[in-house]
Amino acid sequence: MSITAWFKLGISLLCWCCSAAGGGCPLPDFNLAGNYLLGGLFAVHKVNTAIDMRNRLPAPLQCNRFKFVPLGYHQMQVFRFAVEEINNSSVLLPGIKLGYEIFDYCSDALNFRAALDFLSSNGSISLNTNLHKVISVTGPSGSTKTLILAPLFMSSLIPMIGFSASSVQLSNKNLYPSFFRTIPSDFYQVRAIVRILQRFQWNWVAFFGSEDDYSRDALSQFLDQIPLANVCLAYKGILSTDTSTYSKMFEKINSLKINVVVVFATFDFVRPFIQVALNNNVQKIWIASETWSLNQDLIRVNGAEALGVVLGVSIPVYGPLSGFDDFVYRTMDRSPNETCSSSNVKSCNQACKECLTTDPNVILDQDPAYNFPIYSAVYAIAHALHMVLQCGTTSCNGSTPVYPYTVTKMLRRVSFTLFNKTVKFHEDGNPPARYDLVSWDWRSRQHTIVGSYERDQEEYFSIDARLIHWMNNGTAPVLRCSQECQPGYRRVPSSFPSCCFNCEICGNETYINYTVDPYTCVPCKKDEWSNVGSVQCQKRSPEYLQGDDFVSTGITLSASFMVLSSAAIIGLFAYHQNTPIVRSAGGKTCFFLLTCLGLSSISVFFFIGRPGPHHCILRNSVFAVCYTACLSCLAVRSFQIFCVFKLATNLPKSYEYWVKDNGQWVIIITCVVVQLFLCAMWVSIGGPRPIDIRVQKVIVFDCTLGNVAIFYLIIMFMGFLSVICFTFAYLGTDLPKNYNEGKCITFSLIVFYISWAIFLTVHLAARESNTAAVNALSILCSLYGVLYGYFFPKCYIILFKPDHNTAAYFQTSIQSYTLQSSST
Repeated sequence: MSITAWFKLGISLLCWCCSAAGGGCPLPDFNLAGNYLLGGLFAVHKVNTAIDMRNRLPAPLQCNRFKFVPLGYHQMQVFRFAVEEINNSSVLLPGIKLGYEIFDYCSDALNFRAALDFLSSNGSISLNTNLHKVISVTGPSGSTKTLILAPLFMSSLIPMIGFSASSVQLSNKNLYPSFFRTIPSDFYQVRAIVRILQRFQWNWVAFFGSEDDYSRDALSQFLDQIPLANVCLAYKGILSTDTSTYSKMFEKINSLKINVVVVFATFDFVRPFIQVALNNNVQKIWIASETWSLNQDLIRVNGAEALGVVLGVSIPVYGPLSGFDDFVYRTMDRSPNETCSSSNVKSCNQACKECLTTDPNVILDQDPAYNFPIYSAVYAIAHALHMVLQCGTTSCNGSTPVYPYTVTKMLRRVSFTLFNKTVKFHEDGNPPARYDLVSWDWRSRQHTIVGSYERDQEEYFSIDARLIHWMNNGTAPVLRCSQECQPGYRRVPSSFPSCCFNCEICGNETYINYTVDPYTCVPCKKDEWSNVGSVQCQKRSPEYLQGDDFVSTGITLSASFMVLSSAAIIGLFAYHQNTPIVRSAGGKTCFFLLTCLGLSSISVFFFIGRPGPHHCILRNSVFAVCYTACLSCLAVRSFQIFCVFKLATNLPKSYEYWVKDNGQWVIIITCVVVQLFLCAMWVSIGGPRPIDIRVQKVIVFDCTLGNVAIFYLIIMFMGFLSVICFTFAYLGTDLPKNYNEGKCITFSLIVFYISWAIFLTVHLAARESNTAAVNALSILCSLYGVLYGYFFPKCYIILFKPDHNTAAYFQTSIQSYTLQSSST
């Protein structure tokens, strides 16, 4: 027997069984003839899962024998109302009448009967034809039920529009190519919940869900999204029909000090869970998913305000639907004693005695959350059919064949407006995400809209905390595992969850950037600084001898004056070079000495400005070579004076060789060459280079000493020359007044010793910006010591006492010194 034959036999058997059982009269609510039929699945009755499992026998179940669900009947009425409204429209589908076939979704087992009926055509079923009883299916309610039935319709591309199936799995177009929905995917609902947690800085939460696709998908999305929001899942619980475990769950979350509870489950599981919370006096902040955030029954339970604060995400309720109340009263205005023969019963899933006996006000008082999703789903199908039939303003092309896959194709393109909101579908079959954020007002026992979440091209989130009725002091509490660290403190993990930590202050030269890494004190950059407990670094002020500084100006003027003075004295000595005072000062060596003084002063200019490699090399190396030449000249001169008056008579031959063979120039050149060699070796092996020195709030740009051993060797060589010079000069301090350069040289060297002692003290004690200035001043002091101590007295005699600059005067001084020495 073929599959089709088996399907026919199954349908016939089920219908016969329902008729034999006397299941009540079929109501016109479930059927409406029309040119095109829309399928609908709504849970008018609900079969208990345990009963459903016990009765998996050949005998079929009868939905009307189980619990009546007013909400399911309310949703079915919205579906019927939308169809009637479209049929009465002169704009949409003119001349076309829509019909429907609705089945009561009371059991997963019985749903297959309805699905097969939708797939049938003229009493037979074929999976390989485009001819089916309905052109679309709306429903059923819930993700799990939809996931069970959806594959049956996907193979024929029958458009299936879900109004409450929000599972993320249904966005997979490879598995569900003809599935659409008028409720957003749970991805965005979870996103809205996470944004609420972020807004109020709640990072220590519990998550409760049931063992179904709705909750499992939500939990998976929640776990994916909370790390980016710095939220920790402290506890997750599974809701089931066994409520005995709920008390232990509440004890656990209390022990973990969890005060924010996300409940993402259907109302069937939420109701007993909340009841146990009330019995145990559990006061928390509850975040409700859209399945129960607008529930009318729960908010009216006596003592429900003891729950605390209830926030929720809900599908926007656009409306009310104009004319819907009248429609419900009109369709339910029938005699409850109306009877019919069992032979008129068409289906086990379409018998409903309570549909006649229930007060219409009970139906109208149900949760309106899914009114607009159902209403817009019917209109979406109508608009798609309108395009398939190429309808105009007055008529449609009735000859155009209508197949489910053509309706599916047009559904992807529909875009229309209802209640000033655009209804359309993205490529994944989802609508633009829109949610209301609601708060339960215990005083009025109503739901208050306190914000909204939207996501189409861009994300929009807003919530007004002033509209929420908080506990205690009336402000939003900050509920965290650990209180946020004060500015300048880093987090130190105290346990596995990242939300639990201790706080530790960041030290000097570090800062904390909470947006990047709240656990690490980041070192400041080299040109930045910070105090203890800083959240950012500040730029250090650059410190070096800038050209416009007062000190730099003084150094520049002093060095310039040294150059000019040296040049002026050279000119003066050249003009008076044959006078005794010039010859006694050293003759031609004076010009060499003055030239070296001028060159040494030029080295001072390399201390001004931000130092570069050339500045660092030329600073002290030029001075070392040139000043060594100066010291060698002074040493030779002091030695000559001492020899003339002290040793010439005792060692005449030695003095004669010194004079004839230019011994003074040999010594001078030798000293200069040795120092030049040392400086070249210093620069080539490890010369001075630029360095940045961080000192408190400033960064000092200076130079290193380079190879310290060679540097001190250069200093020692200069010190050796200065000691020799000082020795001979001191021994000659009692010579005739006109030849008494010893005192002048001694004074110059004392200035040299003092200035460099100060520099070395500053250099070793503190690496600060004044080091370069002190170094430059030490050089200038050394040079001015020679200029003022050695040359200015001679210039004074030349310019202001010319009578002392004569051979006769010098001869008289020598004779007086000789007579005095003889007498002693």
